[in-house]
Amino acid sequence: MSPGLVTLPNGVRVVTEAMPGLHSASVGIWIAAGGRHERPEQNGIAHFLEHMAFKGTHRRNALQIAEAIEDVGGYINAYTSREMTAYYARVLEDDVSLALDVLSDIVLNPAFDPHEIEVERHVILQEIGQALDTPDDIIFDWLQEAAYPDQAMGRTILGPAARVEGFGRGDLEGFVAEHYRPETIIVAAAGAIDADAVLKAAEAAFGGLPPAPTLQPEPAAFRGGERRVVKDLEQAHVALGFEMPGYRAPEIYAAQIYATALGGGMSSRLFQEVREKRGLCYTIFAQAGAYADSGLLTIYAGTSGEEIGELAELTIDELRRAADEMSAGEVERARAQIKAGLLMGLESPSNRAERLARMVAIWGRVPEIAETIERIDAVSRDDVRKLAAAMAAGGKGALALYGQVDGAPELASLAGRLAA
Repeated sequence: MSPGLVTLPNGVRVVTEAMPGLHSASVGIWIAAGGRHERPEQNGIAHFLEHMAFKGTHRRNALQIAEAIEDVGGYINAYTSREMTAYYARVLEDDVSLALDVLSDIVLNPAFDPHEIEVERHVILQEIGQALDTPDDIIFDWLQEAAYPDQAMGRTILGPAARVEGFGRGDLEGFVAEHYRPETIIVAAAGAIDADAVLKAAEAAFGGLPPAPTLQPEPAAFRGGERRVVKDLEQAHVALGFEMPGYRAPEIYAAQIYATALGGGMSSRLFQEVREKRGLCYTIFAQAGAYADSGLLTIYAGTSGEEIGELAELTIDELRRAADEMSAGEVERARAQIKAGLLMGLESPSNRAERLARMVAIWGRVPEIAETIERIDAVSRDDVRKLAAAMAAGGKGALALYGQVDGAPELASLAGRLAA
C-alpha cells in the first residue's frame, strides 16, 4: 500500500504505511532536533535529553516505561544524530496504540527528576569514556570536527564531558522549548497498522501543541583540516574525508554510487587494492554521508604504523584514478548493491518507518520506491567520473589519525597528490 501523509493543523506530520502479511509494526516519533541544532554551550544536550526521556514522565517511572513495552514482547529505543532525534518501538499489531501512548508520553511529558538527571549524567559520562577508548569510533568524531571546524556540524553528538557535567533541568527544558515544536515532529508507523487509528492517536497526543516557528540551524561549511593524536596503540587508525553533495542535491545518487564502487564491499577498488592485493589492512571502507546542506565522503582504514604512509598514498591514488578509470561495470555493480540494500531493507517495518520519517523530513513527501530506483538508474558512468574529478580538483580534505601515526603523511601532501 502507498504511504499516507497527513499534516495536522499545528504542523505535526503523521505518515503511515501498512504492510500486509505482517504481524508486527514499528512506530516512532522523529524530531528535527539534533547535534547541529545546539549552540556551543548546549553541545551534548540533545543526546542528554534523549536519555532522560526514558527516565520517567508524570505518568510513568523509568521501570514502568520499560515494562509497558516489554510486557507485551516489544522493544523500545532512541537515537540522536546530527539532524534528528528519534524515539521508536517495535511491537505486535495489537499493541500499536500502547506503543504510541508510551512514546508520546516520554516525548511530551518528561519529568526531569533531579535525582534521575544525576544518575543519567554518570551513564552518559561512561558512554563518552567508552567512545574515547574505542579508536575506530572516536576517530569519526574527530574527522567530523576537522571537516567542519568551529561550527555545530563539527561538534560531537555526545558532547564534551565538561559540558555534560554542567547540564541541569533548566537546560533540558530550554532545549525542548526551543526545538520540540509541532513543525519539527514527525510521527511515523509502518507494518501491521491501522492508519486511521494511528492518525487518531497522533492527533490526540500532539494536536493540542501550539504552533510555533521553527528555528533554523547554523549552516554547514566544509573547511577541512587535520586532527592527529599519537598514542601507543596496536593499530594506526586513518579517516579521510571530502565534501560531497547534501541529500537534496541532484548529485546525491552519483555520490552514493561513487562511494560504493570506491569502498562499499569486497569487490570495491579500495578493498581489492589495499587489502586483497597489498595486505595493508584488515578493514577499509568508504561511505557517503549526507546532510541538508552538505555531505561527507568518509574513507576509513586501520593499519600498522609502519605501513600507514603506503596505505594513505595508495588510497589517494585510487581516488585519483577513479576519476579517469571508473568502469561501466563498477558503476553497475555499485548501483545493484545500493538498490538491493534499499529494497531488502524495506522488508523490515523498522527500516520502512525510518524511511517514511526521513523522506518527509527531507522532501515533505514520501517518494515512491520506483521514483528512487529511477533516480539511481539514471546515474551514468560519466556522472560518477565527473563527481570524482571535481572532488579531486577541489583541493580540500579532512584527515583524522589516531595511534602510531607519527610517520603518516600530512593532509596537505595528500591533497596535493590527489589534485596532481
